[in-house]
This record gives sequence, structure tokens and C-alpha cells, in this order.
Amino acid sequence: MASAAGASRFSEKQFRSVCSELQQPAVGGADWELLVESMGISIYRHIQSTGHYEYKVFGVLETCSPDIVINVYLDLNYRKNWDEFVKELYARDCNGETVIYWEVQCPSPRFNRDYVFVQQHRELEFKGQKVHVILAESTSAPQFPEKSSAIRVKKFTQKLAVQSDGGRGSKVFMYYSDNLDCPVPDWICKWAAKSGFPTYLKNMVNACHNYPRRS
Repeated sequence: MASAAGASRFSEKQFRSVCSELQQPAVGGADWELLVESMGISIYRHIQSTGHYEYKVFGVLETCSPDIVINVYLDLNYRKNWDEFVKELYARDCNGETVIYWEVQCPSPRFNRDYVFVQQHRELEFKGQKVHVILAESTSAPQFPEKSSAIRVKKFTQKLAVQSDGGRGSKVFMYYSDNLDCPVPDWICKWAAKSGFPTYLKNMVNACHNYPRRS
């Protein structure tokens, strides 16, 4: 997805904390539940209040280099071609800042979800390794009014870190937090992790292999 303009949205400490968790994700304790392992990636869920879910995803994509993973993730037009859960996805300049609109298709009988957010991508040197970090958080902008056909996720956070696995692949870590401010059936969340995520992961790996700007 496109990077947000400007350097002040996220702090240096926020970027480096994601690098730290890439090395050793903190998923200990009874609060974190392992939901699924697929293609070398594990996804954990932390349940807080009703409608508020946190996820941590980590592992290795063995045949996808960090640069390709990041390019595929940031390329909005390309993502609309390979991510079957995308209904709408585009970026718009709002008062000098790039704001992204994203509508996600959800299984029946649930409404789709949509997001309005900013994000920033940086390359950092961390413990002798080059690490790509992408941070994203929800924002509000009058250019993106709410729709009756989708539930607006007003509290959204995403953190992604990617570095080389020492070979042809990538070591990845992602933190994802959704707060819908309304009850969400547990079966929806488990479907997303156990069915939706493996499908997304498989499609993303294929997208990396077929990326048109791949060198």
C-alpha cells in the first residue's frame, strides 16, 4: 500500500520497536491464542473487549525477497488484482497527506468493513540488518464519508517488519489491531484466521512470484 507523506506521523521509537519484535515476537502467556500455522507463518490472537481483536503474525516466506514483499504490499493497483478480499482500494491526497481508503469483502451475512488510514514505510539499519518497516493507523477525512453497506473501522493499527532470512526469503512480523466498537461473532474471527488468512497468504506469495517489476 502507498506510503503516507510526511515524516512526523510516527516516531523513531515506534519504528524500532517493530524491528525488536521481528527478532522475537512477544506472544507468551494465556492471553495469546495460536489460531493457525500455514506456509511457515503463525498467527496469534489476543482477545480484549468485545469487538476488539489484536493479531500477531510471524514466520518466514521462503521464496520471496524483502524488496519484493514490500513492493507487492505497497502497490495498491497490483493488490486489487491478486487480493480477492479487496472491494475498493485507492489513495487520495488530503491536505498534503496521502490517505488510503480500503473496503474489505466479508463473508455473508456480515457487512463489509472499510478503513481510512495513513501509513509510512521506512528502511532501517537494526542490529546490522536492513529492515523494512511499515506503520499504519486510522484517521478521519471528510473526503471518505461512511457507507451504509460497510462498517467503518475507526480504530485500526498495523505494523509490518520484513528482513532477509539469510537466503532467498524474508523473515516477517505483523501486528494488526481492529476495534469495530460492536459485537463480532467468534466464528467470523476464526474464519478470518483459519481460512481467510491462508488464502491471503497463498495469493500474496503467488503475487510476489509474478510481480511485474520483479528483477
